[in-house]
Amino acid sequence: MHVDNFRKDLLLSILMIKLLDFWAVWCGPCKIMEPVIEEIEKELSGKVEIEKINVDEKPAKASEFGVMSIPTYIILKDGQEVARRIGVTSKAELLKLLQ
Repeated sequence: MHVDNFRKDLLLSILMIKLLDFWAVWCGPCKIMEPVIEEIEKELSGKVEIEKINVDEKPAKASEFGVMSIPTYIILKDGQEVARRIGVTSKAELLKLLQ
């Protein structure tokens, strides 16, 4: 990758809105939310980056963000947390938070 492209991609990733989706395979509410998150990912493609974080595989990441229950959704703008929702959340509410 060319250095200028790398810098551009890095800047875009910092400035982009990011949704952190903390989940686990055994989590019932996480399974309920999975299609909602997939729909949001399709609708906001290129505008929002969604990072799915399996808390069993990445407990340090969950700890870093103070995640105590799942599913937990953390919205980052410019690298800073601006909103957090825990549990089953409506698509409309998540979309509103991502604006």
